[in-house]
Amino acid sequence: MIRFSHRNNQDQEASVDITPMLDVVFIMLIFFIVTATFVKLAGIEVDSPKASTAVVQEKANILIAIDANNKIWINRREVDFRALRPNIERLHAENPKGTVVILADKVSKNETLVIVMDASRKAGVYDIALAANKN
Repeated sequence: MIRFSHRNNQDQEASVDITPMLDVVFIMLIFFIVTATFVKLAGIEVDSPKASTAVVQEKANILIAIDANNKIWINRREVDFRALRPNIERLHAENPKGTVVILADKVSKNETLVIVMDASRKAGVYDIALAANKN
C-alpha cells in the first residue's frame, strides 16, 4: 500500500529572507558615517565681535575659545595656558593641514589672545584665524 501525503497549502508559510536588505542598510550606514563632516565646537558660548569682512574658514580643525573670564577652552575642556602648546601640537599632528581658529569673547583681554597665538606658532601652526560674527 502506498500512502500519499497531501500537504495543505495553508501549512506552508511564505517567508522572505531579509539578510540582503540588512547588508545593504549596514553598508549605507557605514558610507554615511565615513563621509559625514562633523562640526567641531569649542564647547562654550563666546560673544565674538562683529566684522563686516568676516569670511568662513573651511579647514578649521583646532578651535580654541577664550571666554569673558579669560579662560582658555579646547574641546569643551578648560586648558591652562602652560598646557596650551602641547594640546595644539597633538591636535595639529592629527591633522597637519588644519588651521587654528580662535574664538575670543569681545570682553576678553588682548593678553590672553596673544598667549594663544604665541602658543600656536610655537606648536608649528602659522595659519591662525580669529572668529567674528558677520554684520
